[in-house]
Amino acid sequence: MKNKQKDSMPKIISQTIFIGLFFMTLFYLLFTFILSNDVVSGISMQPNFEDRDRVISVKHTEVKRNDIVILKAPHRALYIKRVIGMPGDRIKFKNDVLYINNQKTAEPYLTEGKRLYANGALYTSDFTLDKLQVTHGIAKVPQDSYFVMGDHRNVSRDSREIGYVSKDKIIGVVKLRYWPLQKITTY
Repeated sequence: MKNKQKDSMPKIISQTIFIGLFFMTLFYLLFTFILSNDVVSGISMQPNFEDRDRVISVKHTEVKRNDIVILKAPHRALYIKRVIGMPGDRIKFKNDVLYINNQKTAEPYLTEGKRLYANGALYTSDFTLDKLQVTHGIAKVPQDSYFVMGDHRNVSRDSREIGYVSKDKIIGVVKLRYWPLQKITTY
């Protein structure tokens, strides 16, 4: 009986090592090719996301209006922003109201931010795409590009300053906030 236990100990150790390596490899492949683990840096998405929140996004997935995305911005920075304009859209803000293709569009995710940060002023300054300097007079969001904005509109550096975001600059669509624990949210 003792001999069998001695013989099985190396087998248990090798199986444990194999299982550990298998899961480490699986985890590595998952976060290299499918998922992205990111940390929010800054206040441009307040109050919906705070500085140092941790999120997981899915790479290579379809991007839809109002999705929260992680993107490569100028100077190699990573930004977290909300997709407002899809390819072919005409975007306009007038008196704090979003119009997409001349249709008034609700932004319920801004309610708390307007209450906290607007202080009686416009939360989103008036503009049309063709009047923004960075869009070079292009009135529609180009094919394979998006118009993105931060939820904290009066401090966000977004498409109003950096221009349209091409599809290849999107790292992933945020699907989970896992930190802080009391604010775990799926999207």
